[in-house]
Amino acid sequence: MKLPLPPHGRSNRVYPPGSPSLHGLASVITGVVVVCGLYFGRAVLIPITLSVLLSFLLAPLVAALRRLRMGQLPSIFIAVFFALAIVLGAGALITAQIVQLAADLPQYQVAIERKIETVQEKTVGRADVLLGRAALTLQRVAPSRPAAPRSFGKANRNAPPAPMPVEVHEPALTPMQLAQRAFSPVIAPLETTFIVLVVTIFILLQREDLRDRLISLFGSRDLHRTTTAINDAASRLSRYFVAQLGLNLSVGGVLAIGLAGIGVPGALLFGVVAALLRFVPYIGIWIAALLAVCLAAAIQPQWTMAVWTLVLFVVVDLVAGQVAEPYLYGRRSGLSPLAVVVAAIFWSWLWGPVGLVLSTPLTLCLVTLGRYADRLNFLTILLGDQPALTPAQTFYQRLLADDPHEAIVQADRLLGEMSVLDYYDQVALEGLRLARNDALRGVLTAEQLMRFNEAVIDIIENLETVDGLPDGIGTTGTPETNDAAHAHGRTEPHYGGAEKPDPQQGHGADTATVLCISGRGAFDEVAAAIAVQLLGRQNITTVATTYEQFRSTRSETREADSATILCVVTLDAAESPPYLRNLLRRIRNQPMPATVIVGLGGLSESAADDDAAGNASNTRNATTFRDLIEECRAAAFATPTEPATPPCSI
Repeated sequence: MKLPLPPHGRSNRVYPPGSPSLHGLASVITGVVVVCGLYFGRAVLIPITLSVLLSFLLAPLVAALRRLRMGQLPSIFIAVFFALAIVLGAGALITAQIVQLAADLPQYQVAIERKIETVQEKTVGRADVLLGRAALTLQRVAPSRPAAPRSFGKANRNAPPAPMPVEVHEPALTPMQLAQRAFSPVIAPLETTFIVLVVTIFILLQREDLRDRLISLFGSRDLHRTTTAINDAASRLSRYFVAQLGLNLSVGGVLAIGLAGIGVPGALLFGVVAALLRFVPYIGIWIAALLAVCLAAAIQPQWTMAVWTLVLFVVVDLVAGQVAEPYLYGRRSGLSPLAVVVAAIFWSWLWGPVGLVLSTPLTLCLVTLGRYADRLNFLTILLGDQPALTPAQTFYQRLLADDPHEAIVQADRLLGEMSVLDYYDQVALEGLRLARNDALRGVLTAEQLMRFNEAVIDIIENLETVDGLPDGIGTTGTPETNDAAHAHGRTEPHYGGAEKPDPQQGHGADTATVLCISGRGAFDEVAAAIAVQLLGRQNITTVATTYEQFRSTRSETREADSATILCVVTLDAAESPPYLRNLLRRIRNQPMPATVIVGLGGLSESAADDDAAGNASNTRNATTFRDLIEECRAAAFATPTEPATPPCSI
C-alpha cells in the first residue's frame, strides 16, 4: 500500500498541547490546601461528615414518616431516636457478648493450650530443631576459641560492683482517679455521638435551606446543573446507604444463625461485628472471618468447626457480593475497584478507622459531583467506573500503540452490542478521523502510517466472516434470509421513490457496478476497503481503484465506462481539496456520466457550487458508511430513465 509522505517535507514532531498555566498551578495548590485542611481539621470535620451521611441515611425514614401525616419535628426526632436506639443496642449487645465470651474462655483453656502446642510443634518446634542442627554443624566445622583467662587478685578487686536493684511504687489511686481512668475511653465516643446526633437533627430540620445556600454559594449562575448535582448526590448516597445497611444487617444475621448452628460461641457477637466491618470495602468481612475461624479452631481439638466456619463466610460473601449487591446497586456502583482500594487507603490515612468506613460513600459523592462540576471532572475520570475513552478513541489508541490484537478484541466485544455497519460508522470511521487529524498535524511518521493502515486492514479482514447484515439496510438474498432480517427488526430498502424493481427486468443490484475510488488521503484506501466490504454484503458488484489509477487513460476507459455508479471515498471531502475537485470535473466531462457518490464527510460549499454550475444533478453526498450504502442501493435500483433521488435518512 502506497502511503503519502508528510506534506512539504516537514519533520514529524509531536507538539505539546500547551504550556502549564497559572490555572493548573492554582488547582494543585488548592488541592494541597484542601488535603491539609482535611488532615489537621479532622477533629471537627469527622463529626460533621458523620452527621451529613447520617442525614442521608435517615432522610428516607423522615420522608416516610412525613407521608404518614406526622409533623416535621416529630418525624425527625423519631428517626434520630431510632438510629440512637440501634447504635446503643449494638453497643450493649457487643459488650454483653464479649463479657460472656471472656467468662467462657476458661472452659476452653485445655483445648486452646493443646492447639497452641500443636501449632508450636508444627512451626516453631520444627524451626528450632533445624536451627539447632545447623548450629551443631557450624560448631563442628568452626575452630574452637580459647577460653578467656580468669582474673585474680588485684584485677578482681578493681572490678565494678554489681548494680543495686531499684523498685518504683506508684501511690494508690483515689476513687475519682479510678473512675476517670475507667470512663476516659468511653467519654470521647459518647461526646462524638452526641455531637453527631445534634448536628444531624439541625441538618434534617434545615435541609431545604442548606440546599438553597449551597446552590447560591456554588452554582447560582447555573441553577439547573447545581440542583441536579445536589439532588443526584443526595439520592445516590441515600440509596447506597440504605441498601448497604440492609444488606450488611442481613449478612450479619445469616452469619450469626450459621455460626450458632455450627456451635461457635459468641455467634451473635461475630454477626454484629461482620455487619459493622462489612462497611470496610473488601477486607472488612474477612477480618471478622479471621476472628471467628481462630476462635473455632481454638475451642475444639479437631479442625472441623474452623473449616465449616470458613466455608460459611465464603458462601455468604459470594452470595452477597455476586447476587445481592448487583441486584441492589446495579452492575455499576459508580466507582472502579481500584478507586475503592485507593480511596480506602487515602481516607484511612486522613481520618483513621472512621475514614476507612466512610471512604466509599465520600468518594462516591465526589465522583457524582464531578459529573456536573467541570473543575472536578478529573475525579470522575480517575475514580469512576465509566470508560475513560470512547470506543473510537480506544480504537485509535490501540492501533497507535501498535496493538492490533486488542483492537480486534474490542471489535468482537462491540459487535455483540451493535451491527457491523454501526461499528464501522461509530468506531472505525471516527477513529480514522482522529488519525487523520494527527496526520495533518504531522505528528505521525511514515512507519506509523503504514503500521496503522495494515492493522486496519487486518481488522477489516477479520470482520469479513462476521455473520449478519447491517441494521436498517435492506436485504437482497433468499426469502429465508429476508424473513430472518424481518425477525431481527430490519426494514426493506429505500428505492428513492421508485417502485421495487423486478429481477426479471434486469435492473437492480445484480446488474449495477460500483467503481469505488479512494482519495489521496493517508487513510482513504482503508476507508474504501470498508466501503467495498459493505457493498459486497449487499450483493452489489464493486471494483476498487485508487485516484492515481483512475487518472490513467487506460484504466479510465476500462473501468469508468463500464461502471454505473462512481463512489469516491475520501476523508478529505469536507475540505474539498483541489485533487477532489479535479476528479469530479473529470468525471462530469465523460460522455456518459454515471451517478457519483462522494463520501465521507460531504462536499464543501465551494465544491457544491461547482456541482451546481456543472449541472451535476447526479452527484450525491454521504457523511457515513450507512449513507454511502443507502445511496449506492438507491442508485442501483433506480431505472435508467429516471435518476435516483436520495433515500430517507435512517
